[in-house]
Amino acid sequence: MKPMGVFGGTFDPIHYGHLRTAFEMLQALRFKDVRFVPCGDPPHRGTTFASADQRLRMVKAAILNQDGFSVDDREIRRDGPSYSIDTLLSLREEFPDRPLGLIVGMDAFLGLPGWHRWDEFLGIAHIIVAHRPGWKAPDMGQLGELLAEFGTHRVDDLHATLHGRIHIHAVTQLEISSTEIRDLVAAGRDPRFLMPDAVRDEIEASGCYAQGALRN
Repeated sequence: MKPMGVFGGTFDPIHYGHLRTAFEMLQALRFKDVRFVPCGDPPHRGTTFASADQRLRMVKAAILNQDGFSVDDREIRRDGPSYSIDTLLSLREEFPDRPLGLIVGMDAFLGLPGWHRWDEFLGIAHIIVAHRPGWKAPDMGQLGELLAEFGTHRVDDLHATLHGRIHIHAVTQLEISSTEIRDLVAAGRDPRFLMPDAVRDEIEASGCYAQGALRN
C-alpha cells in the first residue's frame, strides 16, 4: 500500500506554506494521501490563539475538495497533551500494513531530541523532513548518526518498508508564518492571498485573531 503522510501542527492558522509543503510531498513522494492532524493541546507551545474547534474548521476549509488531503481530529478528541508518539501509535494500530511518513520541517527535526519519546518514532513510521533554504541537515551528534544509519534518498524505500527511514525533501520556500498572520489580523489588515479564502472567511467569522481576542 502507498504510504500515508502525517502532517501535524497547531495550524494557528493554516496557510499556503503548510498546504504547498503537503502538496509537494503528496506528489513527489507518491503518498496515497496526506493527513492533516491539528494539535489539540500542544505540549511544547502552551495555549493556542484559536480554539481547537476553530483550528479544525480552518483546516477542513483549507483542504476541501483537494484530492489526497484529509483531516484527522484524533489529537483534538484525545485528552491530555498531544504527543506525536501517541498519534503515531494510534495510526499504526489502525493501519498495521501501511507505511506512515511523519512530515516535519527541518527546524522541528533539529529539535527532535526534545520531543516526548522521539527515539521510538522510527520503530513506527518514516520521518520525512521538509527542507527549505537556510537550514542545514545535521552531520554529527544523535541526529547526524541517525541520518547516517537510516537516511535515504530513494523514494522507493518509503514504499518498500512500513517504517524506519529518514528522507529529506526540498520544498518551495514560502515566507508565510502563522504568527505574522495573527498580527496582521489583529492590526485590522486583510490576510487575503496568504491562505485559501475559505480559511480567511473562518477567521473573519470567528474573530479569533481580532485585536483583544488574542490570548497572551
